[in-house]
Amino acid sequence: MSSCHIGSQSEKFEAPIQEVIQLDSTRIGVSTVISDLNVPWEIAWGPDNQIWFTEQSGRISKVDPHTGIRKTLLVIPEVYRERTSGLLGMAIDPDKKRPYVVVVYTCKNNDSLRVSRLVRYTYASDTLEDPRILLEIPAGKGHNGSRIAFSPDGKLWWATGDAQSGQAQNPASLNGKTLRLNIDGTIPSDNPFPGSPVWSMGHRNIEGLVFTPDGILFSSEHGEATDDEINIIHKGGNYGWPDVQGYIDLPREKMYADSTPIVEPIKAWTPTIAPSGLDYYSSNKISEWHNALLLATLKGSSLRVLKLNQGKTAIVAEKIFLKEEYGRLRDVCVSPEGDVYISTSNRDWNPLGIPVPHDDRILRIAKIEPDDDLSGARQMLRDAGSAGRQQAGSRGAVIYNSYCASCHKADGNGITGTFPALRGNKLVMGDKRTLIKILLKGDAAVPARLRGEYDEKMPAFGFLNDRDLAEVIGYIRTSWDNRADSIPAEAVAAIRRNFK
Repeated sequence: MSSCHIGSQSEKFEAPIQEVIQLDSTRIGVSTVISDLNVPWEIAWGPDNQIWFTEQSGRISKVDPHTGIRKTLLVIPEVYRERTSGLLGMAIDPDKKRPYVVVVYTCKNNDSLRVSRLVRYTYASDTLEDPRILLEIPAGKGHNGSRIAFSPDGKLWWATGDAQSGQAQNPASLNGKTLRLNIDGTIPSDNPFPGSPVWSMGHRNIEGLVFTPDGILFSSEHGEATDDEINIIHKGGNYGWPDVQGYIDLPREKMYADSTPIVEPIKAWTPTIAPSGLDYYSSNKISEWHNALLLATLKGSSLRVLKLNQGKTAIVAEKIFLKEEYGRLRDVCVSPEGDVYISTSNRDWNPLGIPVPHDDRILRIAKIEPDDDLSGARQMLRDAGSAGRQQAGSRGAVIYNSYCASCHKADGNGITGTFPALRGNKLVMGDKRTLIKILLKGDAAVPARLRGEYDEKMPAFGFLNDRDLAEVIGYIRTSWDNRADSIPAEAVAAIRRNFK
């Protein structure tokens, strides 16, 4: 997301504090700025000291952080929303001499071709006007990326997803890349590929993008079944997808990297957490978070505080906050005074459960002052931000919740047309060999008659050991009224040895 370094704020926030969290020495409070939103995909600090935000359905608004009063700035009628497409990223030009706001949205050309469109608007008198299309690229139902940001030197950056196109390693394609442009859409002369906006390549789906004040560019990126990433983006860098996922630690990845230089992430998560919006915390107001990346997560349903070393070259600590308290978290923004704003994403295409009343919302996290009213607030423990808690349940249930539940859901019902239901699934309860092969090899082992029935392809889980695969197979064959037997690890091992 774009950093929030414009303007200042001095008024006291009036919304009631819902939750108090004790850090090492600082107490912080969580409150709601605004609710009943339609997937606030991007939030940014505006030039008028208000929070500007996009909603995936096509509306750009701003909200007063003190009063919660909302004003619509623009509705874009040509926005096409399906799954991850819609109105997505937004960045506000920090140069006050350039009253520009840039957004990314998907639309259709000729009622069939889906594109992601980068558009620059001029801000004047509480309206966005004079739209200028800077660039268009192919879009898809998934993997549309679309975080945008301004660098300290005034260049415009766009992180594009691969749109499930397989083009992330093709330098002639603009999918699966980070792009660098001038504010008028022209290509800077010092880009690494002459005449091309491509700055880096080999990305699957970046959904977080932020510059530090000294010009270091960080991104957060979705992996497939493994290896969500935090990367430092370098000029001309290749980040590996789909040939390298996460660190270069597998034999085939090492062989690939011998001929193609790959930039490794500074952090990777397996099981995946679905990282989204990203911002940098430079303030001393919440001193424990100084010099940290703040990361919103979707599958992880939490705010991650990733402490950096002094040189900002490595993550030295991770703390987890708001775990499963507000659902999926989409974006994060830091105000000039050091308050943190977070948007939820519980009405999007892949909810973890049924949205609660008044979803979606924008939350505020701020240091508690002596005169704050805490009478209605929940008191959280001192160690509320600790990472690494163990999940409850059987081993099969833990593995399922870590790797499978975000798609097939905790109740096994999946999402119609996107992820198949496992409850009552004849394939799940039928031939064991076929089921084991699908988990080992993913979509390549799905029977031909079923391919294309669902939008998302099944990833391979062959990285799990035989025991863990047997445990999760046993869990899905015996849960949700499924009535089938378990599978021993020896059966998985036998098929692994013989299945190529």
